[in-house]
Amino acid sequence: MRTKIVNSAVIFVFLFLAFGLFNLQVIQGNRYRELSNKNCIRLLPQPGTRGRILDRQGNIIVDNYLSYDVMILPQEEKGLEKSLTKISGVLGRSPQDLKEAFNSGFTVPFLPVTVAKNIDLKKVFALEELKPGLANIIIQPHPQRVYPYKRLACHVLGYLNEIDHWRLRKLADYGYKAKDIVGFGGVEEKYDYYLRQEEGGSSVEVDHRGRIVRLLGFRPPQSGKDIQLTLDLKIQKIAEDKLRDKKGSVILMEPYTGEILALANNPNFAPSIFMEKSEASITNLFNNPHAPLINRAISGLYPAGSVFKLILATAALETGKINPETTFSCPGTMHIGRQEFSCWDRHNQQNLYNAITHSCNIFFYRTGLLLGAQLIHNYALKFGLSKPTGVELPYEAGGFVPSPLLKRIYKFQNWFDGDTANLSIGQGELLVTPLQISRMMAVFANKGILITPYIVKAIEGQRITSQRKITRVPIKESTIDYIRGALKNVIADPNGTGNVLSNLSVSVAGKTGTAQVAPGQKSHGWFAGFFPFENPKFVICVLLEHGGSGFASCVLAREIIEAMIKEGVL
Repeated sequence: MRTKIVNSAVIFVFLFLAFGLFNLQVIQGNRYRELSNKNCIRLLPQPGTRGRILDRQGNIIVDNYLSYDVMILPQEEKGLEKSLTKISGVLGRSPQDLKEAFNSGFTVPFLPVTVAKNIDLKKVFALEELKPGLANIIIQPHPQRVYPYKRLACHVLGYLNEIDHWRLRKLADYGYKAKDIVGFGGVEEKYDYYLRQEEGGSSVEVDHRGRIVRLLGFRPPQSGKDIQLTLDLKIQKIAEDKLRDKKGSVILMEPYTGEILALANNPNFAPSIFMEKSEASITNLFNNPHAPLINRAISGLYPAGSVFKLILATAALETGKINPETTFSCPGTMHIGRQEFSCWDRHNQQNLYNAITHSCNIFFYRTGLLLGAQLIHNYALKFGLSKPTGVELPYEAGGFVPSPLLKRIYKFQNWFDGDTANLSIGQGELLVTPLQISRMMAVFANKGILITPYIVKAIEGQRITSQRKITRVPIKESTIDYIRGALKNVIADPNGTGNVLSNLSVSVAGKTGTAQVAPGQKSHGWFAGFFPFENPKFVICVLLEHGGSGFASCVLAREIIEAMIKEGVL
């Protein structure tokens, strides 16, 4: 009996399903077929706007404008050839060219494919007139990055490009996907998560002519967060204008807080090149032997030259190896082992004050030998060398401070007195970045504080304070005051190496440096200093690659300071 009931129930269910199918496919088949032909669901993406980048005064450095893209719906592939032929005349491109753009941009059947970007409004209106006869064409508004100041601060800002495989693997878990536009270098990369927009869109039902029948769903796009930098556009422009025909880097920084007011590099690049998708221009940029994409201020590694002598002077006074009355004779040359070491001039009897003023190599050779290489190494680390400063920009280099121990471990070689002599004047294997030297000089400007340089002031109006680390360097106040006096004398003394910076309406203190490189190449030129001397508001660091000497960097520093005075930013 139970078996009969079960069998009857199964038969009834199958008869019910069969009738339902017969009703859908035969009785009402024509009706549903017509609805299917006339209507379909389409997804219309609506991009948000990427966050803007502002300077410390709220001036817009990077903005967005509305451009228009032409998109094809893959669901309507049946009329693809006809549509491409019709729009080709308006766009001024061949149907074959548009077909290739469609094929290369196609990913999945339900996502529109972009075949033309950044068309002007005249073409938009012309295409809108054609749309009633083209069911598969969408004119999509699209926010586009714009750089009102062209190349200005390009290494700080970075640029935008389509996400690469390496970044996609790292960021896929954070919602990034293929063909996303993301930041490369600078603030655009470091703060991409905050700047990037969230795409929205509509789900609509349309008829066979592409006309919207009804809205099924809508998610509004979300704009990215605005980021305000510590940069001062006026000072940044002055630095870049003065550096224009040279190769190197200029940094201006607030000595007590670490706010970077200007960070300029040359050669530089135009971030807009990557948005214009000019393959030839991008290839030339990457193949340029002068490496314009490198942020020399934070990633360039250079021998420090004589600016390193300040660390030696600090170590010698703090350890008591010498005192302010200690003198050494500078005959112009000296022998260490079998090797002859020279000074750039014959200075005769020098104390530390005069040795800093005249940048006497012989004095610092002898001081370095008294200290020993390991002690020099340890004091260099106290000033933040041999590790990144912590600035919020990607790809910052840490530099290198050699020592006898490191040489034995990594090179299996002995350390000699000649190595110590080279290190004592900032040569040998010592490598630093311009930002590290700026940070070192800030210690003497602010009387003992090792600040963390930073470039981002606020995100969406909220000040960032979590990364502002300040450390006091364990140096006696008397040591700092003594070296500060010598730094002022570098400029004030008629025979000081930075005397070209005297007679300004603002008092400057600083140290020059001439860093020798490979034989046959001109030396790098350094100047690092601060001003006004009595109440420092700015630390300045100028590096000129193959500039010949520190004098050239001093001249450039003077031009920058004079322009700052003229523009009223001092």
